[in-house]
Amino acid sequence: MALWATWWIWLVGALVLGILEMVVPAFVFLGFAIGAAVVGGLLAIGVLGTSLPTLLVVFAVISLAGWIGLRRSVGIREGQVRHIDEDINQ
Repeated sequence: MALWATWWIWLVGALVLGILEMVVPAFVFLGFAIGAAVVGGLLAIGVLGTSLPTLLVVFAVISLAGWIGLRRSVGIREGQVRHIDEDINQ
């Protein structure tokens, strides 16, 4: 079996990306971690095959959907603006 078709590799990748999100809070790695975790879970239960292009497309679509969902639920709301009242240089 190829390395990319091993379910636990995807889950370890999701864990590494989740830890990376904690170290570098860029709010991007968490979407990729969600995508990797879902692909790993789907591989573990046997829903996905072992085709690399299929795995990458599923990973990309789920990562994008996860990122958009996180952005809408946690990100800056529409119309919300950060106001700065004082200048730190004065």
